[in-house]
Amino acid sequence: MAEKKKDPGPSVKDPEVYEALRDDGASKEKAARIANAAAARGRSAVGERGGEATDYEDRTVDELRKRAAELDIEGRSSMSKAELIEALRHH
Repeated sequence: MAEKKKDPGPSVKDPEVYEALRDDGASKEKAARIANAAAARGRSAVGERGGEATDYEDRTVDELRKRAAELDIEGRSSMSKAELIEALRHH
C-alpha cells in the first residue's frame, strides 16, 4: 500500500515540488521556499536560477559563518569548516 503524503498546507503553492524536495532531504523551509518560487515563476525558471555562487569548499570559514548567520544556523560560531558546510547544505 502506498504511503499517503501529509498535506503541507495552504502556504505551499506547489505541493508536488515540495514533496519531491522533502523526499530528497530538503528542510521544510527550503522546500516551501523553492516550491513557492516554482509556482510563482514556473518550474523551469526556478531551475535556471543560480550558478553564480562558489563551492562551499572554496570559501573561507569566515565566509561560511557569515552565510550561516544569514540563515540563522545555531551553533555556527563553534563549528569547523566541515561542520559549517554540512549545516549549510542541509539547511
